[in-house]
Amino acid sequence: MSHWRRLRWALALLFAVLVVGTVGYVAFGFGLVDAMYQTVTTVATVGFREVQPLSTGGKFFTMALILVGVSSTLYAFSVLIETLIEGRLQDALGRRRMERSIGSMQDHVVICGWGRVGRSIASEVEEAGRALVVIDNVPERLADCPYPTVEGDATEDAVLAAAGIDRASSLIAAVDADAANSFIILSARSLRPDLFIVARARGVDSEEKLRRAGADRVVNPQHIGGARMAAFVLRPHVADFVDVVMHDRNLEFRLEEVRIGPSSPVVGKTLRDAQVRDRTGALILAVRPAEGDLRTNPSPDTAIDAGDLLIAIGTESELRALATLVGT
Repeated sequence: MSHWRRLRWALALLFAVLVVGTVGYVAFGFGLVDAMYQTVTTVATVGFREVQPLSTGGKFFTMALILVGVSSTLYAFSVLIETLIEGRLQDALGRRRMERSIGSMQDHVVICGWGRVGRSIASEVEEAGRALVVIDNVPERLADCPYPTVEGDATEDAVLAAAGIDRASSLIAAVDADAANSFIILSARSLRPDLFIVARARGVDSEEKLRRAGADRVVNPQHIGGARMAAFVLRPHVADFVDVVMHDRNLEFRLEEVRIGPSSPVVGKTLRDAQVRDRTGALILAVRPAEGDLRTNPSPDTAIDAGDLLIAIGTESELRALATLVGT
């Protein structure tokens, strides 16, 4: 039985004793107020005299009430103290364990905001096998969060530091106010200039402002939702294929991004000379230079430089071979 349930039973028992004692003294000729007063003083063992002389039956009733009432009072008081102490102790120990867990994380994702969008993001991040920390300033929302959490305002440097922002790989500002997301971006960028930041935008007008604040990517859920719904109407099979490749972990083929390492043997070569497809089986769909825009459907003569990002599709073994080839 949980502590809170035991406390409810103890208080209910004490209340029942007080009711029975009051009814009993009324039966012995006491007025209602005098009966309540006599019951409370008897159960509390304060030592006041009887309100009025007791008969033999009243004396036996008072002795029984003292035994049961004092036991019930002591039990309720002990359960109350135990619940308060253990509850605080468990909260403190749980917080310490969570702080140690966050302190040991490396390259994790910090999610600011535990609403509907934040929950969806966390599910995707967890499914991808990445560690994450959730920040929210509403304790009730964090009560059912199954991930490590930090309670507080994500715009404050101390809260971001508690979430391990100095060791994080990325941050997602997903609270429901664009102004708050802007302040989160500014705070995170000042602490970690190299941090990859993705921001949620509620309005189209806010997207450019969030980019100017320092967001690497800005996502408008309403805009993306509308585009996806239109895609299901206009190109339903293409939309299904993209969904399956991106999100179905049981599918043989999947999309992945691979960064070219500085000492990769393919640096300075073209896709044709590197024989990426022949040696790994993975198909290169796009190349993003370290400083430049995404190049889709790259030609075989596309040069590969250190820091470039390859967008590829293939089986898990093929993508693993690609990562090994390029030195990731």
